[in-house]
Amino acid sequence: MPRIVVAAAASGHGKTTVATGLLAALTARGMTAAGFKVGPDHTDPAYHSLACGRPGRNLDPSLVGEDLVAPLFAHGATGAQVAVVEGVAGLYDGRPGEGDFGSTAHVARLLDAPVVFVADATGQGRSIAALLHGFRSFAAARLAGVVLNRVVSDRHEQILREACEEVGTPVLGVLRSANAVPVPFRHVGPGPAAECGGASVEAVRAMGALVEDGIDLGEMLAVAHSAPPLTVTPWSAAEAVRAGTDEAAGDRPVIAVAGGPAFAFGYAEQAELLRAAGAEVVHVDPLRDETLPRGTAGLVVVGGLPEGYGDELAANRPLRDAVRALAARGAPVAAEGAGLLWLARSVDGHEMCGVLDAHASTTERLTSGYRAAVAVSGSVLADAGTRVTGHEFHRTTVTPAAGPSPAWAWRGMSAEGFVQGGVHASHLQLHWAGQPGFASRLVHTARA
Repeated sequence: MPRIVVAAAASGHGKTTVATGLLAALTARGMTAAGFKVGPDHTDPAYHSLACGRPGRNLDPSLVGEDLVAPLFAHGATGAQVAVVEGVAGLYDGRPGEGDFGSTAHVARLLDAPVVFVADATGQGRSIAALLHGFRSFAAARLAGVVLNRVVSDRHEQILREACEEVGTPVLGVLRSANAVPVPFRHVGPGPAAECGGASVEAVRAMGALVEDGIDLGEMLAVAHSAPPLTVTPWSAAEAVRAGTDEAAGDRPVIAVAGGPAFAFGYAEQAELLRAAGAEVVHVDPLRDETLPRGTAGLVVVGGLPEGYGDELAANRPLRDAVRALAARGAPVAAEGAGLLWLARSVDGHEMCGVLDAHASTTERLTSGYRAAVAVSGSVLADAGTRVTGHEFHRTTVTPAAGPSPAWAWRGMSAEGFVQGGVHASHLQLHWAGQPGFASRLVHTARA
């Protein structure tokens, strides 16, 4: 699989513009491209999906383990002619205290992929040579070339090109400051593509045009084709849930998965695992749909930003009542992040489903980071004592933070989330490819 990893010295230097623009430009040329994002971020994969018409996927060794990164990549790239992997933060920025584990460089090594470095040239001239030399030599990263971003003039470009030549780094493209593409933003970062609608479509189109004009796509494809063969068996949802179980046999219970603009932070592999475990997966948009799908026997609610849709979610009383009734009869309901908020009694004073006796409110403080957690209570997802690595990303607090039977505990948080009846709700977001048994267990409970 021809592939490249798009990296930079830090966040905000142009990785999203280059990666998304490449996917859009290559797709416009008739190629089938696949997009990936290093880490747990859900916003960039949504833009990748808009750009190339395929699900954007995440590659995160912290959430799924090192051994699954390449198989998940191969699975997500099946049928594509080229793959573009967008990095996270700076090239070598991994989990604190763990070196570069989970970093862009780490994932590039696991994929044996060449790195295209996006250099923010703002206020720089010849010094960019030292920057490139340092990043190339620090840990022997395979920097195949550089895209110079935010270049202000022809003279500036000439100086930068001469500096890159000094350190033997090919210039694959030049993007001018005057042509910068505005990306829709929210209070927690770039707006999810599903939420921003036409603005996101226009941003992706503009990124594609910018890359088409400023980057040598032929050279970029040559770099992608320089990646050696990746000898790995693609990840299979069917194989993942089949290990030690026959859950795919029997009736196919309907599992509703909440999505849409308010619940856009999910992983594509989750629905694939549910289907492989024997479920009929049907999507529901709480901003639009007033009923659960006919025959719903279970519900999964992924992350998102429901606090921005308080009025609309509160107004959808029929669906809120249906969710509350589903939970009351003991059906499996798995909610994380935004799902926890929606199941609460209220968010910022807006009435929610009322499944949980808790209230949520938005704060100014962003809570973000990986959590090594242990299941406090047995649930529809896991036995008590199960250990997982998840990720938190929110600006909300829930009062109380935990119910009588909490979901998880981790360092600094002795009890968090709610387990009651068939409900499992928590701020912690998980990549189910790392815990495929969750899907099997939830479908088995729905079938019972």
